[in-house]
Amino acid sequence: MELRTLRYFVAVAEELHFGRAATRLHISQPPLSRAIKALEADLGATLFLRSTAGVALTPAGTVLLEEARAVLDRIERARLRVAAAAGTATLTLGMLTDSADPGATRLATAYRRRFPGVGIRIRETDLTDPTCGLRAGLVDVALTRGPFDDTGLTLRELRSDPVGAVLRLDDPLADRDALTLADLAGRRWFQFPADTDPLWQSYWNGGEPREGPVVRAVQECLQAVLWNGTVGLAPLGHLPATELTIVPLADMAPSRVVVAWRHGDRNPLIRSFVEIATAAYGA
Repeated sequence: MELRTLRYFVAVAEELHFGRAATRLHISQPPLSRAIKALEADLGATLFLRSTAGVALTPAGTVLLEEARAVLDRIERARLRVAAAAGTATLTLGMLTDSADPGATRLATAYRRRFPGVGIRIRETDLTDPTCGLRAGLVDVALTRGPFDDTGLTLRELRSDPVGAVLRLDDPLADRDALTLADLAGRRWFQFPADTDPLWQSYWNGGEPREGPVVRAVQECLQAVLWNGTVGLAPLGHLPATELTIVPLADMAPSRVVVAWRHGDRNPLIRSFVEIATAAYGA
């Protein structure tokens, strides 16, 4: 029973679809089907019930899935420990969140304490790519904000932050205790470049088509508010420049801080990172 065959089996068992499992494994479907049939012959047990309605695990398949996951997890953790001891284990982290965020600070401290031998490469990104290079394969895991197109990705929410309008101190609305999106109708808002994720763009525009200057970075957004009097948005608690203020938006959905990784990526460094991030942001 080869490790590769176990990985094939786990992919089919989790997807319950040979085509999706083949895509996830980056192989064609015929060799995957042959490998599963060979595994069933080797074990003398039927692992999947195949029908026109789809694929389902048999009782034997359910037992093997539990055992296979444990074996693969043990192998990956062994590789991780050896790589960490040799000083060759690295994780590339894409970040869009505020580096001064207490959650991010707690995460960095906890991860260093748990895995002192693992090197972390940081890739900071601008506002045009909420996946922080994850979809392009530039990072292993991303600490970012939603919403965005998460096709092929797995997300775990760490926290949700209320959002407010960033305004100049001399703006007529700056002294209000709270605003609604209707209060900002007709105002100029910042825009992202045309090829930016539509879900991401729509959220930061309050769900409506807007007009205004194109920005790529947080500081560009704040400067657009300062110089042009446009409307900016930011999570509450993110203090802008002294000439600006944030007024809570009562009807704006919260901004979700999330950790994201590619669906099916079983890198134990990623799993450990997600576990520690969940604890750090929940503290």
